[in-house]
Amino acid sequence: MANGGELDLFTISAGLAGGLALFLFGLEQLSGGLKAVAGEKMKTILGKLTSNRFMGMFTGAFVTAIIQSSSVTTVLVVGFISAGLMKLTQSIGIIMGANVGTTITAQIIAFKITHFSMVMVAVGFAMLFFGRNDKLKQYGNMLMGLGMVFLGMNLMSDAMQPLRSFQPFLDLMISMENPILGLLVGAAFTALVQSSSATTGIVIALATQGLLTLPAGIAIIFGANVGTCVTAMLASIGKPREAIRAAVVHVLFNVAGVLLWIGFVEQLANVVHQISGGDSSTARDIANAHTIFNVANAVIFIWFVTPFARLVEKLVPLEEDDGTLSAKPKYLNEPLISTPPIALNAVRLEIGELGKHVQKMMTAILPATLTGTNSNLDKVADMDANVDTLHMAILKYVRQVGAQPLGEEDMREMVRLMSAANHLENIGDLIETDMVQIGKRRISEKVTVSPETMHLLKGLHEKVDQSLLLALEALQNEGRDLAQKVIDMKAPITKEAKAISEHGAKRLLAEGDNRHHTYTREMETVERLQRIYYFTKRIAKGVVAKAESLEHENWDENTDLPKEGPAPVSAE
Repeated sequence: MANGGELDLFTISAGLAGGLALFLFGLEQLSGGLKAVAGEKMKTILGKLTSNRFMGMFTGAFVTAIIQSSSVTTVLVVGFISAGLMKLTQSIGIIMGANVGTTITAQIIAFKITHFSMVMVAVGFAMLFFGRNDKLKQYGNMLMGLGMVFLGMNLMSDAMQPLRSFQPFLDLMISMENPILGLLVGAAFTALVQSSSATTGIVIALATQGLLTLPAGIAIIFGANVGTCVTAMLASIGKPREAIRAAVVHVLFNVAGVLLWIGFVEQLANVVHQISGGDSSTARDIANAHTIFNVANAVIFIWFVTPFARLVEKLVPLEEDDGTLSAKPKYLNEPLISTPPIALNAVRLEIGELGKHVQKMMTAILPATLTGTNSNLDKVADMDANVDTLHMAILKYVRQVGAQPLGEEDMREMVRLMSAANHLENIGDLIETDMVQIGKRRISEKVTVSPETMHLLKGLHEKVDQSLLLALEALQNEGRDLAQKVIDMKAPITKEAKAISEHGAKRLLAEGDNRHHTYTREMETVERLQRIYYFTKRIAKGVVAKAESLEHENWDENTDLPKEGPAPVSAE
């Protein structure tokens, strides 16, 4: 405190801001380490959810404890809902569990081990800097992050120590005992910094200095639960209706929980105080109140999942699907990038959307090539613009994911997905350039394909089209059996292509006009359809390779790539 009883505002502000920055950065480091260690299991856990609401709640708590953000957990489930892999009722259970997961942060920072913070930072740095394997470095990252969390808490606490004798500030803190005022302050600050963890950290730092009473701390924590909804709502802007529904669930659950408890702040404070026997600090009591509040809300509201779902469905009705495909990415959400296993799953879902565009081109191209007009062919060629746009968006997103710390399996999955995206893009290019050009030459040369040859080509096209459909389904569902079916189609497709070639050779030798042009265009069509099958087979082989990825012989030791190698990337 400066002369004359005035506060040194610069020192207090700098200490508070610096401590908060260190606290949040440490929390990010801790979360990054946790995600690197446990992240590979997160996708499996989310993917195997049943309709059991309690399993969803426990899953939401687990994932949020690792990610350290209930808002990000809300974003995670959106992709699963949109893909039809998860129902809205399941997502509600996860979102309710997410609030339980956030209590881990409060519990961690309430421990009085700030004097060990520098030791944690030093040991964590040594593990990170000198560690020879990824696992040791990840654990070092976690320990260093935890040390910085406590160091930041210590700095904030020390910075606010002069306020203990500053009466205006003490009066302000006393006014926070009014639950409504405390709630508004907590909500406003959390909405501003978009982190309930930051609010929790400051509340516990104030309580450590004796500047905040237990009822006031509880009221502010209630407000933080409301304020964190802002992040989820902002994340849903411009997103599909499924994303908005998930955000609305988050808001309704948090607001309803606060409304349920706001009149019982004093009673909750008494219960927490009695549980501790009066021996614990206010900081510890606030952390315990935070846990009791969120766990109790989850346990109470989990029984009302179905009414919650019906209410949200009425508030946010889905738009009617007009069947049009968009080149705008549907699943590539930015918040997922920091959690590579989940982000890669989003990439897999987006590749499914890319596949729909390619499938549409595949369905339209044979009629256009054999009997269509130049206008028909141009329309098919124009479809490739969406394929190129979506393909580029996927590659940019994968590049961002690749900049994160990746485990060995995540790296392999990234290579597989990039290869699959490249294969689909190559199919699009084959259709746009080669097959469209074949059709235009057919028109300029006045070639007429006979009904018998057309029947044979349609049969081959149907088989190749089916192989593409099965390959995409295998990729989406990670179905090895479906992928094997695609691989096994090689013999019948080769046999059918050979039959068409023999038929074409006989017709070439028969009498008639324009036979050489007709034969050339027909054989070019057969060759391009076989080439398309080659790429669908490569997609299927990637799925099989993933299923066998634990067997070392499927991978090249020198490049850590599938032995078959990645798909060629088109010149575009």
